[in-house]
Amino acid sequence: MRQLAFALGVACLATGCFGPEHLEPEQGGRDYQLQGEYASESFGAQVIARGHGRFLAMLHEGGLPGAGAGPGLPASATGRDDGQAVTLTGDFDGTVKDGTLRVKTAKGESAVLRKLERVSPTLGAGPPPGAVVLFGAPDLAAFASGKLDPRGFLAAGAKTRERFGSFTLHVEFRTPFMPDARGQFRGNSGVYLQDRYEIQILDSFGLAPEKNECGAIYEQHAPDVNMSFPPLAWQTYDIEFEAARFDEKGAKTAPAVVTVRQNGVLVQDQVALAGPTGRGEPEGPDPGPIVFQDHWNPVVFKNLWLVPR
Repeated sequence: MRQLAFALGVACLATGCFGPEHLEPEQGGRDYQLQGEYASESFGAQVIARGHGRFLAMLHEGGLPGAGAGPGLPASATGRDDGQAVTLTGDFDGTVKDGTLRVKTAKGESAVLRKLERVSPTLGAGPPPGAVVLFGAPDLAAFASGKLDPRGFLAAGAKTRERFGSFTLHVEFRTPFMPDARGQFRGNSGVYLQDRYEIQILDSFGLAPEKNECGAIYEQHAPDVNMSFPPLAWQTYDIEFEAARFDEKGAKTAPAVVTVRQNGVLVQDQVALAGPTGRGEPEGPDPGPIVFQDHWNPVVFKNLWLVPR
């Protein structure tokens, strides 16, 4: 499977199937301006750019995910921008124009939702006493391998020099705006704990929480809620990691356990890990590095710190 995924990625790099990779909001054009989160007192909506003026919208009763949305499946609608507005049809009807989403539901309810930009409550959190700063000022001293992007952010594809057992880890990351890309080719990266267990990073904005989407323990455990912000928004992971335990003969006596908060909301609650994920290294009693995965997309990081436990 790893070989197949690598071959597909190489093929996509050669043929350009990722589409354009916009790194700043001003590069995203009108599609970027229209996409995003909209809310009223009764509803929350996530409008997802799909490239070339096409959009998918998800309408939640009660509010946005992590901010009042009910447990049921959202209503969905699709539409196209005619240069004046996006007209949506599907489970609900709607119009996106000038920072406003006007909807009419299948039940005949009407609502006006205003565009907003949420900010993680832990964005910019400073390292507490005793923390190991992995990346603060734009230097690579903490990394055995890694590089800066032209803006001074840490580029995906970095591995720490130091190895760690149990810890608390703070991560700030940003996915690119790639409206033409789909699935695992849209803003893909990951945080590998001990280079063994991946917390997935992906542009999963507006999608259902799945085992391979953002906030997941990759292919082992889906997030309880998809707390992904739109691409190009800075997002946070706050991770509590308890390393697996082994006896003197090297037999595992307790699994690794992880708790993850994405953008301040609990998405993984003390989940016992079945073993390594994806391309993770084999389990063992020795500590391991933190790896910020390069998966061919220009995901970037800042303000990274860790408190050993």
